[in-house]
Amino acid sequence: MYDLAILGGGPAGLAAAIYASRKQINICLVSGDLGGQILLTGEVANYLGFELISAADLVQKFESQIVQSNLEQFLGEQARLLRKKDDQFLIQTDAGRQIEAQAVLAATGKRSRRLGVPGEKEFAGRGVSYCSTCDAPFFQGAPVAVVGGGNSAFEAAIDNLTLSPRIYLLNLADQWQADEVYQNQVLKQAKLTAMLKSRIKEIRGDSKVRSILVETPAGEQTLEAAAVFVEIGLIPNTEFLRGTLELTPGGEIVVDCACRTSVPGIFAAGDATTVPEKQIIIAAGEGAKAALTAYRWLIAHGKI
Repeated sequence: MYDLAILGGGPAGLAAAIYASRKQINICLVSGDLGGQILLTGEVANYLGFELISAADLVQKFESQIVQSNLEQFLGEQARLLRKKDDQFLIQTDAGRQIEAQAVLAATGKRSRRLGVPGEKEFAGRGVSYCSTCDAPFFQGAPVAVVGGGNSAFEAAIDNLTLSPRIYLLNLADQWQADEVYQNQVLKQAKLTAMLKSRIKEIRGDSKVRSILVETPAGEQTLEAAAVFVEIGLIPNTEFLRGTLELTPGGEIVVDCACRTSVPGIFAAGDATTVPEKQIIIAAGEGAKAALTAYRWLIAHGKI
């Protein structure tokens, strides 16, 4: 029986673990990895204390603090069930492990949204990518496509500017959603073809991606592309909480200013929640806050 089970190993979950461990309570951390969405980023330029730091180095710094914490880690596993059991909570992971805890802190983050078109699943890892920072160098010298209209899509386009001779930037909407500074930097590039009100209908290839079938206002056309970088948003990893906690229609966990959810004893933090602005520093702060709220709840209810 743990005092607190933390679900998720991103900035929110790791900050929660650090703060909770200082309270000398019995903690476990359940996560598929350590770092979460940071692992899909190349460099971090707006985290307090660092003018610029690589994502890998930032995660390593988080990890070194976790090693010093008194918590048990179940890595490579993700929560698949959470339910009330008597006056405690039961968590079941995708590895079949069952964990009991007095309180739970959900910090499960988000994952990349898929296009849902023919060829996407088949060519995943063979030209279809959800991390331009990770994969753009593999397609140096070849034309590529980036799907999306927000900051992440424009960042993906920037990642490819020095590598690719032709970049197709496709957005289903009729305008770009990215910050103006990104638009000014990207849309003026001669090697970039900006395509609004356009969508990929099919991704084609043989052993790897070779082309894409695109639907545009002028009709369908086939474009040569060796890679498709999908940057169309994120989905909260909260499916296992549906029916247990109050979620928004989009799947975010509804929390108050103290990170309390609709169920007493379950707290939440980070990108999986309704807290606005999905940033590393905000997730870390919310994780710390959630851990302290959970600790006070455990004391107030005679759990520790």
